[in-house]
Amino acid sequence: VQLQASGGGLVQAGDSLRLSCAASGRTFSSFIRGWFRQAPGKEREFVAAISLSNGRTNYVDSVKGRFTISRDNAKDTVYLQMNSLKPEDTAVYFCAAGPVLGTTRESYGFWGQGTQVTVSS
Repeated sequence: VQLQASGGGLVQAGDSLRLSCAASGRTFSSFIRGWFRQAPGKEREFVAAISLSNGRTNYVDSVKGRFTISRDNAKDTVYLQMNSLKPEDTAVYFCAAGPVLGTTRESYGFWGQGTQVTVSS
């Protein structure tokens, strides 16, 4: 499975961004797509995940109500709509694929390259 993340950028607090994660290759066994982020000097943390089979989602508490993960199964692409961005959302965002709707890095066996999101105050 190959994952290509895109959509990062520099925005101001309160702005919105939409990240995309396009998958290719043999994806049939990795039907969960997740987003993680890693700020400088911090551990990579779970942000959101979605099941491509039933649309079930999971979010970290800090983004609930602001971020929305969605899918386009025809394109095998997952999106992360990020609204009301805060400076503490600044991080490199990574997309991942795996077989279970988990919140740990170990739940995901495939990772894309990161895309930088910077939110200025």
